[in-house]
Amino acid sequence: MASPSTVKIERRTPAAFIAGQLMFLCRLLLMTGSLFVALILHNIWRLFRQDSPWPRLFLLSISWTSGIATATSGTRIRRNVFYAANHHSWIDIPVMSGVTGCTFVANDGIEGWPLIGWLCKINNTIFVSRENRLDVSNQVNELREAMTSDQPVTIFPEGTTHDGTGLLPFKPSLFAALVPPPPGMWVQPVYISYGRHTHRIAWVGDEKVTDNFWRLLSYLKPITATLHFLDPFDPVHYPDRKAISAEVRRRIGSAMEAGGGPSRYV
Repeated sequence: MASPSTVKIERRTPAAFIAGQLMFLCRLLLMTGSLFVALILHNIWRLFRQDSPWPRLFLLSISWTSGIATATSGTRIRRNVFYAANHHSWIDIPVMSGVTGCTFVANDGIEGWPLIGWLCKINNTIFVSRENRLDVSNQVNELREAMTSDQPVTIFPEGTTHDGTGLLPFKPSLFAALVPPPPGMWVQPVYISYGRHTHRIAWVGDEKVTDNFWRLLSYLKPITATLHFLDPFDPVHYPDRKAISAEVRRRIGSAMEAGGGPSRYV
């Protein structure tokens, strides 16, 4: 069964369909060019043993090239912070990292993807296995180690993407890295919203990533992604990972019901 957003594309006029194809091609060429430039500059920075801003800037360019303007609301914590956000699609990653410079926890299946897996490694992505429950303690230890670096970490505790009309149950396992938390570490929930375009962004069901990629990049109208940085909290005051997870979900759910707040463009 086709998703609602797929049905919308199938009803495009011939002229709109052709324009969408041309838009997709132009955006793909721009992404390829920005990747080429970013890789050259990244390696120059690494040659001189400097911290490279280019993985973050490349991811930011992906969201811009995709036709997505980024806005924020709330006060973002920049250091000693653990972000947890709701999850719509693959585009959440360049949108979130482009603003914050964060790395992510991702399914280890992505590690083997051509090019994408390599780019994830450059951005210090932490790969975890959803299948190997016996390895959870090692994954938590790896996450705790990453949290002490200068690059903040973001997790998507729903564990998968969805249509954005609500929140899926949160998986609390990775919040174990905050029990006890590293000294001075805060948790900041982030509500990601695409407004009325959420249905087009969402990657749901058995839709192929290539289909979702084409659907987004062939869209002709601009989209705004708003990152609502919600009030942070100190995890030391919560007894366990389930309590921390429940608090994050409560805050994102409340922001979703309230519709977010005033935003400013990045």
